[in-house]
Amino acid sequence: MPFGSSLRRALIAASGLPGADRAVDIVEGLAPRPRNRLVVLTYHRVARPGEEPDLWPGLISATPEAFERQAAVLAERYRVVSIGEVLAAVAGETRLPERAVAITFDDAYGDFGRHAWPVLRRRGLPVTLFVPTAYPDAAGAAFWWDRLYAAVRSAPLGSALPGPGGTMLLAREHDRGPVFDRLRTALKALPHDRLLEAVERIVSATGHGTARNPVLGWDDLRRLAAEGVALAPHTRTHPLLTRIGEEAALAEVTGSLDDLRARVPSAVPVLAYPSGAHDATTAAVAARAGCVLAFTTARGGFAPARSDAYRIPRINVGGRTPAALIRAQVVWASRTAAPRSSAPREG
Repeated sequence: MPFGSSLRRALIAASGLPGADRAVDIVEGLAPRPRNRLVVLTYHRVARPGEEPDLWPGLISATPEAFERQAAVLAERYRVVSIGEVLAAVAGETRLPERAVAITFDDAYGDFGRHAWPVLRRRGLPVTLFVPTAYPDAAGAAFWWDRLYAAVRSAPLGSALPGPGGTMLLAREHDRGPVFDRLRTALKALPHDRLLEAVERIVSATGHGTARNPVLGWDDLRRLAAEGVALAPHTRTHPLLTRIGEEAALAEVTGSLDDLRARVPSAVPVLAYPSGAHDATTAAVAARAGCVLAFTTARGGFAPARSDAYRIPRINVGGRTPAALIRAQVVWASRTAAPRSSAPREG
């Protein structure tokens, strides 16, 4: 039975149909169960739409209720492994069990502590939280996409927003979503410094003012670490590392790991590339900074014995991802593993 892209498409299609769980049950039963393979899930936020209206809802991976259901499925059907177990497998000290899955959260939004961690802790599921370390307790600090979203959301109708490709008119209420999407896409194509300058111009044009910092503070992060959450670097200011130059990228990664270790000595030297952006240079930067693993946003599975430890794929969980789809993608990814010699790619 082939386990290529056609299988992935079939599994995804089946996961959206009535009786999807049963269909995935059948495929799981037929599929081989290779040992020493890992599938990594990526979450960003667990929150209800509208709970924090000034934050971009596009990063909500699940509502608290949906996350509870997903955690139950993961606990019942898979072996959720810690980052320590992954590190041991990469070092050749042990092998991962069948159906090994790791759970990761990027960006350290405050709702991780309110909604996600209580569920994971109750079920005994290990998790790694990637922290952009310039944000905790920094007054007025906010991610550029949240600042952009809040500015577009609050701008008076009739506003002319200075986008990178020209002015965008906010004529009607239902223009807000499309205007935000176009601005965000255009901004992501810019070098990081120019991106930040463009966001400042847009924020100034709307008169939105200072944004709220949504990231967990250091006291909260220390408490979570004491309770069992593995903390790891996500750079300092969350730039795309492929857009800032090698030495700036090294400073971002090294600074993030140093920030964490100074405040939480148990932090692990494992990097998540912001937005998955990586290439051969950034992989080398991660190694120079002292990280022993680095995670991308490319889909697929990971074989510790033969895959590139600085290009570990992850499956993103989106706000409309049902548990059956997570299971379907885990089945597919567990049968795929990029070789150590894979060509550099940007996520």
